[in-house]
Order: sequence, then structure tokens, then C-alpha cells
Amino acid sequence: MRLVVIGNGMVGSRFVEDLIGRDGDERFEVTVLGAEVYEPYNRVLLSELVAGKADVAMLALGQAVLPRTTVRRGIAAAGIDRESRVVLGSDGSRNEYDLLVLATGSSARIPPVAGLSPLPRGVLPLRTLDDARGIIAATLNTHRAVVVGAGVLGLEVATGLARRGLCVTVVHGSPHLMERQLDPIAAKVASDALDRLGIAQRLGVFTEEAYVEDGRITGVRLADGEVLPADLVVLTAGTIPESGLAREAGLEVRRGIVVGEDLATTQDPCIFAIGDCAQPPEGGSGLIAQGWDQARRLAIQLSRSAVPSRGPDVPAGAEDEVEVLDEVPSAGGTDVVRLKAHGLDVITMGVCGPSRPAAEGQRVIQLSDPHGGRHLEIVVEDGRLVGATCIGAGSVGADLTAAYTRRTPVPVDPAQLLLRPVQGVATQASSPTLMPDRTTVCSCNGVTKGAIVACWRAGAGTVAEIARGTKATTGCGGCKDVVGGLIEWLNSTDPDRRNAPAPSSSRSGDPQQVPSGAPVIA
Repeated sequence: MRLVVIGNGMVGSRFVEDLIGRDGDERFEVTVLGAEVYEPYNRVLLSELVAGKADVAMLALGQAVLPRTTVRRGIAAAGIDRESRVVLGSDGSRNEYDLLVLATGSSARIPPVAGLSPLPRGVLPLRTLDDARGIIAATLNTHRAVVVGAGVLGLEVATGLARRGLCVTVVHGSPHLMERQLDPIAAKVASDALDRLGIAQRLGVFTEEAYVEDGRITGVRLADGEVLPADLVVLTAGTIPESGLAREAGLEVRRGIVVGEDLATTQDPCIFAIGDCAQPPEGGSGLIAQGWDQARRLAIQLSRSAVPSRGPDVPAGAEDEVEVLDEVPSAGGTDVVRLKAHGLDVITMGVCGPSRPAAEGQRVIQLSDPHGGRHLEIVVEDGRLVGATCIGAGSVGADLTAAYTRRTPVPVDPAQLLLRPVQGVATQASSPTLMPDRTTVCSCNGVTKGAIVACWRAGAGTVAEIARGTKATTGCGGCKDVVGGLIEWLNSTDPDRRNAPAPSSSRSGDPQQVPSGAPVIA
């Protein structure tokens, strides 16, 4: 069965790995088209690269040499011919398919500001590795930076640039920071933290014009008339799903490519969409955990099924028989947001921010300490944690995340969740001996303590080796310290295991697994 995947990023590459790993009958021959020349890398950590807290090698996810799989890096999809079932490549190639998966992701939104078309020198979005490199290079001769947008990415970039010594101002059209995740009270605590970091804020006002001289940015004018001098402007005003190919092919597109519960497009059951480009019934969160969950679910579905039967809008040639797919549940905790900002600690999940006031039957408990830079809030329903906001208390946030993703019962008095750590949950301060093996350590990938211990016993001795063996730490990166703590504990309790052979891995990182001539991140 010929399967073409458009997109070789975090979601597309993960889907192919999962599918081939489940393809015991060797039914699929896969062709992957990726517009970027690099092997897959972690876009979530690009802000860490800008901040100087990570290097390029730390972003590499690796790409294993998989059987029956051809990966064509640097070749974008130029069009989809649904009648002939062919994807046209930017190099003129014709890639025939029986099934097609769109994992085209999203692009940075360029706000409609006078002077930004085309983008002058010194104005950059942050969506790709090349964008991050451009921003880092620009900081070498820059003193004043403006960040347009104060969502999660905007605050990560702003704190990262401040960490590099730049004078930074954040401009945001909404009245408060992170309005999708935080209510005004929580946002004020975060805003005060930015003040302490020396980051200026202009909230409730839009950028109206960019001032350009000799093709280079010199400043921006706000809607209230204020002019902010700037040598560097970083655009973090949201993303737009990459749905152009789908729209041109006649597929239903609203904000993203419309798909059903089975992730198939509404016009063509032989074409699927996953990740940022997709618009599933529950809506897209823009978080990598949701994309990886979709990749897993689709891999399970396709590994169990035959080619979908031909519908009224599907070209002839498809198989007429199809096995009914078993329902594959989504993984929990795909809506956890963790801000990776130097000097600003924010974690939100589930019911939070503008989604409150809570629905009937939901109980809200709040502990706000603006003077101490802390704000904690939980939402409880039917004895379970259904939402939380945590600012300035990272260890409590980690405990709440574990309780939320595992759906563990809350104490009789839920306020105890805010006053002391959750018992039996992984935190740096907790002893690993008290953590049950089922404890989720990496919520992005659903990796438990037991899986990490098993990988260590197979020979993995570093965080990087654990990441290759289990995928832990390869999402938001928030669990890296916990994984490191587990390794230290294991090394101290069983030092003889250090002589064990290194574990085999299906992910690259081992030089022999990288195809000859394949570009890697450098």
C-alpha cells in the first residue's frame, strides 16, 4: 500500500515511526516529502535556542532509517492530484499514493502592519530553525528589541532576548498577557515578573506601522501614537495552519483542514490530516502533545485497516472492502501549557483563564500571592483535577500536571494540592523511590518512570540516551530535570549496571543510522 506523507516535522516524522513500528505485515511503502533540508528537530525548543539555553544539537529529534520508507528532504509538495492520486513534488516528481497524510504544520502569522511587506531586515518571525539562527545573529549588533505578541512564544522570546542583554519591549493587542491561558489576576502576577526582569510591556495596543530606513527596521509606531525605537523586531503574533495544498485540492478547509474523529478529511477518506494543519472536532490546541496523540491514533487506525471504501467524492481505484476501525482513545494531558521562559514560571492545563468561570459542578480553589510572585488555582470536578494555573511555583506545577494527566483522585480537601506536593508524584525534591512505576514523567509523550527505568537497565546512561529510547524530554523539555534525577538515583543504587552495553535505538543519533548524504542539523 503506497502511503505519502507531506511534512517531515515533529508530527509527520513521529507518525511514520509509529506506523512502521506497528506494520508487522509489511503492508506499507512510505514516501515522506519535507520542505526543509534538515532532519526533524524540536520546534518547541526554538525559544530555548534564542535564549542561549540550548544548542542546535539539543533540538535534533533524529530520524531513523526505517524499512520501506523513503524520506525526501528539501522537496516540498507542489500540488495534489486527487483524481490520479498523485502528489507533485517541487522537483517535478510524481509521488503516487493509495493513502495520503497531510502533516504540513503551520506558518507564522505576519500581522497587517504597514511597512512589513516585504519583511525588512531586522524583522523576523520565529517558526523555523533558520528563523532562530537569524534572530541570534541579529542580536550580535542589537541593543533594542520589540516582540510583537505576548502569548506563550512571545514571552519565551522576550525573556530569552533579555537574557542576552537586550532592552526588550513586548507589544500586545489584548489587555493582558497570555489571554488564552490566564485570567486578568494571574496575568498581572506574570506581568509583575516581567517588570522584575526589566522587560517593558505595552498592553491593549496594536502595532500600526514599522519604520524602515535603507531596508532595515528602525522602530515601530503603536496605535496610540507611541514610537518604540528598535534594531530587532520579532513577530510572535500567532500561527496560520498550512492548508493551501488541501484547499487547492478541493478539500474542506476552515481555519485548518477539517477532519473527523478518525482524522480523515470530509471530502476524501483516503486523505488524512494531523498536527497544526488539521481542524479536528475538538479544535486544534497548537500544542505538540495533541499532534503526537493524533499521530499515534492514526498509526493505530491505519495499521488495523484496509484502504477506505470509495465514497461519492473519491476517485475510482480504491478498495471496496474496509475493516471497521476500532475507536482509539486520545491520550490525556494534551492541553498542558508550560512556559519555558527565563525568570518566569507558568504552567496551565485544562479549565483555566478565559474558560472560567467554571461550569456547574466545578469547584475553584485559588491561592494568590502577588507580592511573592505566585498565583495558584485549581478546578476540581467529580473528585478529579480538571484544570489548573500555576505561576511562580514550578514544583507544585509539576505535581499538578502529573495529577491532571493521570486523573488521580484529589484529596478530600482539594486545597491541599496548593499547600503541599501531591504524594507519589515525580518532582526534583521527591525521592524517586517513592514514585510508582506508573507515574508519568514526560506528559508530552506519556513516558512513565517504569519505562525510563527499563531503558536505563537496557544500557541508557544519559538524558540523551533515555530520550532516544523512550522519547522522554523531546516535547516541551520540562521533564528533563526529573529524568536527570532518576538517572542519578539509578546510578547510585546500582553502579554495576554502568558496565552494561548501550541500548539499541530506532532513532538516529547513532551515525550508522543516518543515510549517506542526508542533511542533519548543524
